[in-house]
Amino acid sequence: MPHSRRILTYAVAVAAAATAGFVFPSGATAAPPRPALSDFNGDGYADLAVGVPDGTVAGQAKAGYVNVVWGGPKGVGSHGSIRVTQATAEVPGSPEAGDRFGASVALTDLNGDGIAELLAGVPGEDVTDRGTDAGMVIAVGGSKDGPGPGSSVLTGPSPSAAYGRSVAAADLTGGGSGSGSGSNKVIVIGGTDKVVARVIQGEDSMITTIVAAPMGGRAPVLATGDFDSDNTADLAVAYWTAGNPHTQSHVRLFRWDAARSEMADFWNTDNAGVSALAAGDFDGDGHDDLALGECREIADENIDDPCGPEKIAKGGGIHVHYGSSVDGSFGGRTQTLNQDTAGVPGVAEDGDRFGAALAVTDVNRDGRDDLIAGAPGEAIGNRTGAGAAWVLHGGARGLLDATGAAASTAWNQDTPGTPGAAEVDDTFGAAVAADDYNADGVPDVTVGSPGENASLGAVWLLPRASAAHSAAFSPRSLGLPYLSTAHKYGKPLNGR
Repeated sequence: MPHSRRILTYAVAVAAAATAGFVFPSGATAAPPRPALSDFNGDGYADLAVGVPDGTVAGQAKAGYVNVVWGGPKGVGSHGSIRVTQATAEVPGSPEAGDRFGASVALTDLNGDGIAELLAGVPGEDVTDRGTDAGMVIAVGGSKDGPGPGSSVLTGPSPSAAYGRSVAAADLTGGGSGSGSGSNKVIVIGGTDKVVARVIQGEDSMITTIVAAPMGGRAPVLATGDFDSDNTADLAVAYWTAGNPHTQSHVRLFRWDAARSEMADFWNTDNAGVSALAAGDFDGDGHDDLALGECREIADENIDDPCGPEKIAKGGGIHVHYGSSVDGSFGGRTQTLNQDTAGVPGVAEDGDRFGAALAVTDVNRDGRDDLIAGAPGEAIGNRTGAGAAWVLHGGARGLLDATGAAASTAWNQDTPGTPGAAEVDDTFGAAVAADDYNADGVPDVTVGSPGENASLGAVWLLPRASAAHSAAFSPRSLGLPYLSTAHKYGKPLNGR
């Protein structure tokens, strides 16, 4: 099936309040739509954004930065990179200890000019008149000459609001990119106990609150996809808390209500606590499906089994709700898998965290999306927390066939052809992403390992989702400034 409407996902968590009017950081109006790449420098190759919120900048511990790693004929990691910080010209603010610039990242074309902008969350930002750790999200323009002007998308309204824990963007209002009228984008921001959005419609914008509820001190998880099959992107939000003030957990879907100018809830599954969400058409029927990563039942009421059979949650399970090709309804058909599922390499063990990171792409180009899943807690031999990642292939029935088996390949640092060696607490698979970084028409996979080298961190490139010709890069190999402090390079990752 054609994938022209495919909306790739961004995990996010944010909290928000109104600020001065947001303008596109490049200062440009919308251009005619072109194929969307996470191409920050306009050279025709997809790039990779690596958030390094624990990085030291200008002597300030955990001021944070974003490393945009250039794609090219050899993929990412071989063509250089740039370091974007609050010391970068025209990026709002200045590096301060604990800002955590880059806690969430996304590369997305906000203004329709064919060059991606960078969205970076700064949840530790102190904001005048709003207090300590109010947080913010910053948009930085991409260009052929390097980072363009930056602009504040939104700042938190109060102390500890921590806006920017996560971020996502998509055309959730269905307006598209009208030539000369600006782009219709919604930038979704997660913070402390809140998810908000800045809705950009042409030259105008508005702020709307999507969810305000206890979230247990965690960042809400975000993803976008067309779950109601109306050819307009929708928003998936997941959050949970336990016992404060009461136990609750939700995965909710929202779509734009034009009459009320707000995001409206149209589907829920309760009692499911998840670490990641990803949207994709895993069965190729033309309708988006939603994968819930590291899904576990929080309330333990044993009423609705929100994550499928409880035994399949051991070590972290992936639960998939499918879109319908019959009546357009969502979520009635489900599948659940873990490392004890036939066809999935490995063995389910407590603490594996299978599905803690998710990404979607069509690796084998068969018209059905595949799911990339990370398990940063996976033990390799007796090396606990070494981590691993999998590609789970889509098929006619989704991620599982008629017999309940999966088709999957796994990687870790001991996989033949993969650089390095699996070591205790490498957390390989803590973040995953996918894009066509060398523009050869076949998607590639990147896997973050923030615990590598005493938590300096590194990222692995798996060209064409294969260990063959794989490579690794880190702050050291990219020539970035680094100290002996743990930078945990490799989480988060995002492209488009």
